[in-house]
Amino acid sequence: MKRSEINNIIEYTIKKAKKLKFPLPPFAYYTPDDWRNLKEDQRELVDNMLGWDVTDFGKNDFEHIGLTIFTFRNGNFNKKNKYPKPYCEKLLFVREGQILPFHFHWYKMEYVINRGGGTLKITLYNSNENEDFNDTDVEVPIDGKIIKIKAGEEVFLEPGQSVTLSSGQYHQWQGVPGTGDIALFEVSTTNDDRVDNRFYEVKSRLPEVEEDEVAKYLMFNDYDKYVRF
Repeated sequence: MKRSEINNIIEYTIKKAKKLKFPLPPFAYYTPDDWRNLKEDQRELVDNMLGWDVTDFGKNDFEHIGLTIFTFRNGNFNKKNKYPKPYCEKLLFVREGQILPFHFHWYKMEYVINRGGGTLKITLYNSNENEDFNDTDVEVPIDGKIIKIKAGEEVFLEPGQSVTLSSGQYHQWQGVPGTGDIALFEVSTTNDDRVDNRFYEVKSRLPEVEEDEVAKYLMFNDYDKYVRF
């Protein structure tokens, strides 16, 4: 992805969050210089991958296949004594019509809430021992009610609704065309997107960035290049 595209995507999401009245914390607006001057007392931002994340999953077609993420808080798989939080909270911003490709998590269980905007369509499969699609029925809780569907069928989340996705459960979602952008919130167990995503086809979760202009905001995968404690 080009840095100019990433800059524009983050600015677009900030404007949409303001319009939807979802306040973001101060570090959402940090410049590269702010990150360069980060002090030890904010090490948690870096260690736990808090902040922005943008991906097109290596497809170079963000408008159709992609996701914008802001992580508010998170635990840490590798530093549990230092960061004992057992949970993670994110904003997952889905553009109208945009697809998140099929994947599951080996460890994470996630609770996804449609906080406002359009309708989210989620397609579900169980995984089998070979990490392929299983043809078994899928059970998924939506707003506290267990819904049972056939493999590969869909459920829909309107604003205010929520779904619990278990580890090992393949899911793909799309913002239903014609209904608008969607602000999803994810509350999950501790998350590490570098090691806990099993995509069915996509090979690239974290984008390679072409630095065609100066970064206005950083993604968590940029921190190592800027932050020196």
